[in-house]
Amino acid sequence: MTRLGELERAVMDVLWDLLPGRSAGLMVREVVDALAGRELAYTTVLTVLDRLSGKGMVRREREGRAWRYRAAASREAHIAKLMLDALDLGGSRDAALVRFARSVTGTEAEVLRAALSAAGEPSTPASPVTPADPTTPTVPATPAAKAPEH
Repeated sequence: MTRLGELERAVMDVLWDLLPGRSAGLMVREVVDALAGRELAYTTVLTVLDRLSGKGMVRREREGRAWRYRAAASREAHIAKLMLDALDLGGSRDAALVRFARSVTGTEAEVLRAALSAAGEPSTPASPVTPADPTTPTVPATPAAKAPEH
């Protein structure tokens, strides 16, 4: 997943924060105007949007001689992908997940439990899988982590 530089993040924030009536995207000038406090040149913002398009972060559609830009995915989808990519950095995914689960607040743990329940996943650890089923991974279940009380 693409990590964003400071200016790329500012541009993406503009696109992610689009008003519902603007879901078709923004023209470069509109992005420049939204970043008015930064005093950026039109060509700078155009270059950033072009690079973000090349990275797959934004989609663009031709409108006359110009382009209209919109985020390719939601902010939440981007953050979730970053989190999954972080799990792939090495070591044990299970250990990293347990460490993460132990670091969230009680409220955040409830959000995670509700999301798992809504997805049809058990909120308690499953029993280890028997090796007889080749379609199921044979990784033993990790004990559930208890969120710290705050």
